[in-house]
Amino acid sequence: MKEDMHSYNAMADNFVLTLPTDNKNRRMSIAWLLLAISSLLIAGLFTILIVLSRTPFFQDIVPWTDFFHTALVVHVDLTVLVWFLAYAGMFWTLNSRAACFKCGWLALFLSATGMLIIILAPFLGAGMPFMNNYVPVLRDPVFFAGLGLFGLGFAVLVLRGLFFSNPVGAIISGEGAIRFGLYTALISAVVAIAALLASWYGMPATAEGEYYYELLFWGAGHTVQFVHVQLMLVAWLCLATFSGIHLQITPRIVLMLFAIGLLPVLMTPLVYILFDVGSADHLEIISLIMKFGGGLAAAPVGVMIIYSLFAGAKSMPEESAAGNALLFSILLFAMGGVIGYMISGSNVIIPAHYHGSIVAVTLAFMGITFHLLPGLGFTKPQGKLVKWQPVIYGSGQFMHVLGLAWSGGYGVQRKTAGVAQQLDGIEKIAGMGLMGLGGMIAIVGGILFLIIVFQSIWPSARKSS
Repeated sequence: MKEDMHSYNAMADNFVLTLPTDNKNRRMSIAWLLLAISSLLIAGLFTILIVLSRTPFFQDIVPWTDFFHTALVVHVDLTVLVWFLAYAGMFWTLNSRAACFKCGWLALFLSATGMLIIILAPFLGAGMPFMNNYVPVLRDPVFFAGLGLFGLGFAVLVLRGLFFSNPVGAIISGEGAIRFGLYTALISAVVAIAALLASWYGMPATAEGEYYYELLFWGAGHTVQFVHVQLMLVAWLCLATFSGIHLQITPRIVLMLFAIGLLPVLMTPLVYILFDVGSADHLEIISLIMKFGGGLAAAPVGVMIIYSLFAGAKSMPEESAAGNALLFSILLFAMGGVIGYMISGSNVIIPAHYHGSIVAVTLAFMGITFHLLPGLGFTKPQGKLVKWQPVIYGSGQFMHVLGLAWSGGYGVQRKTAGVAQQLDGIEKIAGMGLMGLGGMIAIVGGILFLIIVFQSIWPSARKSS
């Protein structure tokens, strides 16, 4: 393991993050990674039934409409909440000083307990789903207890990161730029938490039912997307370095781009000051901040990576898991961004947009995981499956998103299943069929990721430290 750590840390002048050498921080980082992987595993089990419940011919075999909505709540909360925020916990812990470990373990315990309760809630009788955006809920005290515990754990995690992150350094290096990017994600998380509290405090007295939770999570849900984007850019830069791409960009410019990516987040408090929660202006401006601000940093970083790849200096030497994950992540993020400008009405173009965006983040996290595992003391993932896993997952998700966007153009409504989709034309059937096929291919890619990680972390394969 020492040789792997040395080879990893020797790249510190590039866009990589030096892994902690102390066992306490390393163990905590591993725990956050395992929490993230566990959420992805459980969410994947729900994904299979969700995809089948919306695929032509399969949807007619079993009437899964009621189960579809309950499963969708758990699936969404595990994938766009627990998976991303637990992975953020791993990133921030890797960048933390050896301090306040009790705070870190408390955050992890609360988050893990909350996730477990969210998973078990449907089996304990929780039902009556609200399909509001960002954090859909089941109207049950058990579910809300789990969601609250996870949120509290995340808040403790963010506070620890704010006070105990490693500094950028006096000289701006590639690693310093990465550390700054991680810190901008922390600031975005603070604003998201503040937005949640401000939405609760300023909630209109007339808000109730699903509309209440729509307003509650609207500001925070939009803002937390900037956390994901900033962390995705950290992963992109690291993956580019691992892939052998000589980036035609300086650490100082990267740091500036991270700062630009944070600027839209800092506009969010002004929206709460100027407009009442629930007002049309409040809702619209929050959306516009994400729509036009989400790609401010991602677009130039992605373009620079692609330019550097073909610049002729030191381009990618060969196909690799890092390179494949990086390219598919950039492709899907760009695709999701373009589709976002096509949204009109409440149809499946909306999930096509956010699936493209969040899958881009997931692919970046998957790719970086393969390179973090050896430095955390596990066996290095090797073999053809490692190289092809991002291709399979990325290709499946590309088809999935394309099918949703195509079907949305013909009016297929979102958050429906079975006959409620009204697939009464060949265009709709073809589009949703492509969605289903792509979804199943993506599931295979997701399963391969879990298998590869499982083989690496299995105790018998773990290397001695």
